[in-house]
Amino acid sequence: MSVGTSRPREVRGSGTRSPVSRADADPDSGLGVDPDDLPDGLVVADESGRVVCFNAAAARITAVSQDDALGSPIERALPLEDLEGRRWWTLTDPYGGLATRTGQPERNLLLPGGREVLVSARYVRTRPTGPLRRLVVSLRDTEARRRTERSHAELIATVAHELRSPLTSVKGFTATLLAKWERFTDDQKKLMLETVDADANRVTRLIAELLDISRIDSGRMEVRRQPVDIGAAVGRHVQAHVAAGSPADRFLVRVRHPLPDLWADPDKIDQVLSNLLENAVRHGEGTVTIEVEPTDPVGTTVTVSDEGPGIPEESMNRVFTRFWRGSKRGGTGLGLYIVKGIVEVHGGTITVGRGPAGGAEFRFTLPVGAPAYLTS
Repeated sequence: MSVGTSRPREVRGSGTRSPVSRADADPDSGLGVDPDDLPDGLVVADESGRVVCFNAAAARITAVSQDDALGSPIERALPLEDLEGRRWWTLTDPYGGLATRTGQPERNLLLPGGREVLVSARYVRTRPTGPLRRLVVSLRDTEARRRTERSHAELIATVAHELRSPLTSVKGFTATLLAKWERFTDDQKKLMLETVDADANRVTRLIAELLDISRIDSGRMEVRRQPVDIGAAVGRHVQAHVAAGSPADRFLVRVRHPLPDLWADPDKIDQVLSNLLENAVRHGEGTVTIEVEPTDPVGTTVTVSDEGPGIPEESMNRVFTRFWRGSKRGGTGLGLYIVKGIVEVHGGTITVGRGPAGGAEFRFTLPVGAPAYLTS
């Protein structure tokens, strides 16, 4: 690709072709890009400040047609104001300001009607301190950023709500014990301390979930692969539920042998199984069936299903999103989001559907085989 040289080139607007100087792509590389193919808005003005390129994304974001924008002064085609209502082109003065400037960093600006857009600009000069040859403006819709901000706000609100209850309980019981220790019997003290311990565990679990979400969202979740006996892991989780009071006949485990060797992070696989079984026991009904079987190509599939009412069809696509709750019976709504992240960081997939008995059915598949450092 030629970067150091440029020549006038035709850039397409809305059926209108207008000349614009831009770096030319190598004709043999096949990398020429139509501005209308760009995901962000692109507006280019020439040395006189008139628009020579106004792509489809810019037209969509600004609600200004390409035909109206092409050939118009940049301040008319793109009448931007800052958040205090000042005209942005007057403030920045790209054609008459300091010749040492190379552009404007991304910032929130307003279109007519008050709609916010993210705008950045690049000043292309004939030489480092020469006159402006082209003004290149990038536009981005703020809706994606707003969704992210709303998601963060929801996360903060959820965390605050989930922390308030156990911390209030811990504070109340510890303050009472410290102030009136001698007035309580040993049984009463034990009950209070058990409650404090359970609430502390609840806070610890929430903090662990938040750390997992942070690692998943940032792509920093680490997987320490070891041989995992998935059938034995399922058996341990079932026994834990039975020891906690669930009837043994509520669980049906089917393991189809031989299973291929599975190399995975045992702690994270335990986390996946714990979430799925807890979800089935708490929100499902009847028998909870866990099936483990080999799949082609080489992999292991685990299916957890129940006989409850299942998940409504309209909610299926939201099950693995943050804060989704199948019912009002407790939980942060973060567990299945974390489950999906763990499965995917292992290179696997997870789906949700309706089981044979009508309840919810979660199925995840993990690729198997030894890590590369053992096979090389």
